[in-house]
Amino acid sequence: MNSAAWHARIETGGEVAGAGFLVTPTTVLTCAHVVHGAAAGALAVTFTELPGFPTVAARVVADGGWGGAATDLGDLAVLELARPVAAAPAALAPVDAADGPRADRPRKLVVYGFPVGFDEGTLAEYRITARQLLNGEWIQLEAWQPGGQPLAPGFSGAAVALADTGEVVGMVTAAAGDRGVRNGRMMPTEVMARHWPALEGLVPTCDHRSADRARLRELVERAVREGLDDDPGRRVRLYEAARGPLDPDAPEEGFDSLRAAALFVLCEVDGDDAAATVARFTAHVESLFAAPVEAAAAPVWSPILVDLRRSGAGDGRVLVEVSAYSDGRRHPVGCDTVPQAGVRAYVQDRIEAAFRHLTPGCDELIAFALPREWIDLPVDRWASAPDDETPLGCVYPLVVTDQARRRAGMRHQLARAWKRLDSAPGARVHRVECGGPEEPRRLRMRLRRDDACLAGFGSGPAASRTRSHFDTTVSAPAPVVVWSREGCGAGPDEDCAGGDGCAGKAFLDELDACVSRVPPGELPRLVLALREEADAEDGHWAHDIQLLWDDPRVFADPHGDPPAHTRSPVA
Repeated sequence: MNSAAWHARIETGGEVAGAGFLVTPTTVLTCAHVVHGAAAGALAVTFTELPGFPTVAARVVADGGWGGAATDLGDLAVLELARPVAAAPAALAPVDAADGPRADRPRKLVVYGFPVGFDEGTLAEYRITARQLLNGEWIQLEAWQPGGQPLAPGFSGAAVALADTGEVVGMVTAAAGDRGVRNGRMMPTEVMARHWPALEGLVPTCDHRSADRARLRELVERAVREGLDDDPGRRVRLYEAARGPLDPDAPEEGFDSLRAAALFVLCEVDGDDAAATVARFTAHVESLFAAPVEAAAAPVWSPILVDLRRSGAGDGRVLVEVSAYSDGRRHPVGCDTVPQAGVRAYVQDRIEAAFRHLTPGCDELIAFALPREWIDLPVDRWASAPDDETPLGCVYPLVVTDQARRRAGMRHQLARAWKRLDSAPGARVHRVECGGPEEPRRLRMRLRRDDACLAGFGSGPAASRTRSHFDTTVSAPAPVVVWSREGCGAGPDEDCAGGDGCAGKAFLDELDACVSRVPPGELPRLVLALREEADAEDGHWAHDIQLLWDDPRVFADPHGDPPAHTRSPVA
């Protein structure tokens, strides 16, 4: 409830008149008596849970035919806002949702109003006395506890919402009127829909959808009782595994409880597939109660590591080391100082030789360890063989890593992160876009959280506007980093405001949709498929995709290997 941005404060002539709630981006519902007598142009709406969002002018476009007396029916007014509000509208609960599962266990209801002295709003807790409609129009409310906030002027028009889900079951229309009496009345949503038929499509009926919602609420409460709500990263992973392609991203700050995650699914996910998302999320929550299973084994890769660095023997010469890893052992294949013009041919020859050492039946992986200044090298575009111009990255899964990440301390951190990622159902992208990315120190904090997995960049590593962010990401260390060598199109030294006109944003949008259901350990295979598509299709978004993927468990511990060449950067 506290974070629901759809709560509205209704003002007439600059004075607080009552409350209301957003049901579409341009529509607010309130009581007719709240706006009765308001002069033309004097009606305005403020969304106090949207700090900095300006007050919006409004006008009455429909009402329930209220006659002007407290006992008259139809005390409903529909306000049209002068401009849309960038907030999710209130989610309406299924009919009869306010009833508790048993008569002696009513559901707690929460009301957010603006009585005198509380211009920014205050909460009151209530429950329904009985399901009986008074005069076919109202349901009586009574205070949840004797010392609670009474309904008073300023609560009229406020949404009455379920405390556990935030879904709206009705609207406050009146207080009891007598001092010391903490009762009131609400107009349930089905009665509101009778007075304004356009609301009918927003009120769920008692069908399988309401059953799914009720089942979800039961499972969440059980998970909380059994102590299964203690992993912030898991809450995000549950949502990411359930959400459809058009559903909103999880909040950057994650969910502070499993209840908050369920509320997000019930209130923020809409559209034709919302019921499917609720059902999937419910199934994932239910899986928390299954018997624990052992963590999935690390992917069975048999890698070939190509290490390139400046030799120190003069300009234009490169130290090249090629090794194969199989059966937990490193097999040196070749190490030499090579003229820059001959590096590709040397790598082709040694990669071919390295295949003789790979474990039969395992999946090959080509990994390039590069200095930071070479991390954007298009090694995936190198020819795969002297007589075959097919790009190396279109024949084998190919990744890069930064040589600085091969230090023992960083390998330990990465191994711990990958152990956690083994159970991740998909790769969640932390986007670093043009146009004012977050400060590098805050980025480091985010990437060191338990739910961090993949950092996606809208510009290349050389771009001055995000170079410090890239350095921070690589050293955090983020297990996976993805970018396009083409960058955002503005050039490495030009400013870019980001947004819909930025090619880097378009790249991240495509990447986000692609990796959300791919386990992190399978990303090299996914990128191989994308590179094959891009090689066959002009203008493909993944044509210059670069994947920094680094799972230390794939490589044997260098300290357990036989002595390597004294010049080897791997030994």
